[in-house]
Amino acid sequence: MRIERAILSVSDKTGILDLARALAARGVEILSTGGTAKHLQSASIPVTAISEWSGAPEILGGRVKTLTPKVFGAILHDRTNADHVADTARFSIPRVDLVVVNLYPFESTIAKEGASLAEAVEQIDVGGPSMLRAAAKNHRHVLPLCDPSQYAEFLREFNGADISDEFRLRCALAVFEKTSRYDAAIAAYLRKHQGTSDDTLTLDLVKHQDLRYGENPQQTAAFYVPRGERPFEQIQGKELSYNNLIDLESAIRLANAFAEPAVAIIKHTNPCGVARRETLAAALRAAIDADPVSAFGGIIGSNRTFDGECARMIESMFLEVVVAPSFAPEAIEVLQKKKNLRLVTTTAALPELELRSAAGGILAQSPDRISPRNGWKVVTTRQASAEEMNGLEFAWIVCAHVKSNAIVLASESQSIGIGAGQMSRVDAAKVAIMKSNAVQAAYAASDAFFPFRDGLDILADAGVRSIIQPGGSVRDEEVIAAADKRGLTMVFTGERHFRH
Repeated sequence: MRIERAILSVSDKTGILDLARALAARGVEILSTGGTAKHLQSASIPVTAISEWSGAPEILGGRVKTLTPKVFGAILHDRTNADHVADTARFSIPRVDLVVVNLYPFESTIAKEGASLAEAVEQIDVGGPSMLRAAAKNHRHVLPLCDPSQYAEFLREFNGADISDEFRLRCALAVFEKTSRYDAAIAAYLRKHQGTSDDTLTLDLVKHQDLRYGENPQQTAAFYVPRGERPFEQIQGKELSYNNLIDLESAIRLANAFAEPAVAIIKHTNPCGVARRETLAAALRAAIDADPVSAFGGIIGSNRTFDGECARMIESMFLEVVVAPSFAPEAIEVLQKKKNLRLVTTTAALPELELRSAAGGILAQSPDRISPRNGWKVVTTRQASAEEMNGLEFAWIVCAHVKSNAIVLASESQSIGIGAGQMSRVDAAKVAIMKSNAVQAAYAASDAFFPFRDGLDILADAGVRSIIQPGGSVRDEEVIAAADKRGLTMVFTGERHFRH
């Protein structure tokens, strides 16, 4: 169907002049509103004000411009419906064949610091979504374009024999996706402004990439990200897998939990080696030495630029991924020889909500953050020196990133043994000791309280002298008495860090 008449009304003027020129060159009558009409006129593109065409003036300071029977009759009438055709003839309503509209910038307005409710409300578009939805409903006859990214493909279609049905349907779908997101953003903002509990969770995610498979080859999988965001950049290597992405998240989250240069090596979402040092290279060496066997096939996360010295250190290792804020040119040059090794940069912060599926629904929670140690309490007779507090803090941070039940053995700045994901705290302690390869650790952390003294005794027998735990058991006094009897220092944090 030939395009004879088009409505152009856009807030985002990107590409609109080129589009309008192409339409005008083919003899298409262009109808437009306010700012868009002035923009086209300034470029000497013929345009008719929609108020002049419809006979209805813009009123209410521009709040009403297109909400007229003539405009919507021109968009909505079905050309194959005799009653529709008769109505348009009776009321002298010509047809509109193309609607190019993008919406008031509501989301960018509310993103501005200090934006008021009144400012936000004024950016709630009414006429734009209405015209787009009308055109999308009648897409067999009226083509809707709701985003500048569609213009180039439209022009290819426009310069062909006719606009294809497939393209029309895609453009209609894009309208309903855009207007639903727009309405969801408005509703979320108003709920937040009102201070009411958010009993509706609306997700706007787009597929970033298909994955080869999920956790196992028989499972399909894909990775979705918030619209318009790129949470990471992959510099080299094979395509990231489902498991890579899960481990990558664990690696960078743990590394970024430290202020000093730090490295975390992850296997199956659990750390197998963690260290902080004065330089990243020193931290990397200590993290590898903490458990070199488990580091094989692992994922390395660092909180500093991955430099050439670090790259040479892992040159002979088999690893899946290295994730860092950035990579030095020398590091890229060294590691590009390992063509399958994935190098990923990210500076993504903790999300506002953590989501996962369960029981046929979605669980949502705020991210787990570790409180400052000024709220901790030494509960034993033996007090903790500044050095001991530093060591306990290190062990506590690592433990908060280990699957429960978890026990972590550490020196002041290096993990020594990690007992992860055990069904009992005693077994977690035994696994941590076993993983330490008989290296004596001064510090131990438990992600939740000790329900009995048996776990504490096992750690004390292994040479541990300082323990950090949340406290909160009905047998706390019994456990504290056992620590005093064994000459240990024990610190209660008052918060647990389960990870499931």
